[in-house]
Amino acid sequence: MQIEFYKYQGTGNDFVMIDNRQEIFPKDNIQLIAHLCDRRFGIGADGLILLENDPDTDFKMVYYNSDGNPSSMCGNGGRCLVAFAKKLNVIDDNTTFIATDGLHHASVADNGIVSLQMIDVEEVKITPDYVFMNTGSPHHIQLVEDLEHYNVKENGASIRYGELYGKQGSNINFVKKIDETTFSLRTYERGVEDETLACGTGATAVAIAMNVLGETKANSIDLNVEGGKLVVSFDKKDGQFTNVFLKGPAEFVFKGTIEI
Repeated sequence: MQIEFYKYQGTGNDFVMIDNRQEIFPKDNIQLIAHLCDRRFGIGADGLILLENDPDTDFKMVYYNSDGNPSSMCGNGGRCLVAFAKKLNVIDDNTTFIATDGLHHASVADNGIVSLQMIDVEEVKITPDYVFMNTGSPHHIQLVEDLEHYNVKENGASIRYGELYGKQGSNINFVKKIDETTFSLRTYERGVEDETLACGTGATAVAIAMNVLGETKANSIDLNVEGGKLVVSFDKKDGQFTNVFLKGPAEFVFKGTIEI
């Protein structure tokens, strides 16, 4: 069987997109999904996303990590899926869709920037060495010196697989402050098991963590990721973060067909 696919990327976070409204894709085939995401033997991507029908919203997002397993929310993937939905004429410039972590609102600007509302963050764990929270996916955040030369893969894997997070693991973010409203970050993503060029839920977590730690008083924060720039904004009241938005580019790369 031949499957039509689309390739999208958001600040270097790349995804295989498939229109599965007709429910033709074999969703339980972990090996197939991993093969499609393989950069040498398949299409190559950080994850695979299915766009499906949903009775109450414009569409449903079904996300898989590059290892083939279903995963938690992916922020850049969500933004790319919104751009994909617009390309398919499923939506216009504004949309509401459902994902594994609940309801999301999003919009596409004339310049192609996609703004995606993330979940509210009500609980933030603060320790002397790191901050932890769930922004749709679990995230460990810590400030480091010399981020440019930091061994993200080795140190990220050590924390991800360590006793701190057990079998479930966590995404691991390393951060450097640039100025009062700008931070650079590099992320080790579970499921990819490597550093990625960007992580949307990670950028969201870093922005909130830097505010909680007092590294910034801003509620709109610029994030330099390896693949470009993202912006995270939020409202803060009584230690809770609402109206959290992740903004950045979501670009179509190419389309094709592949035999499965």
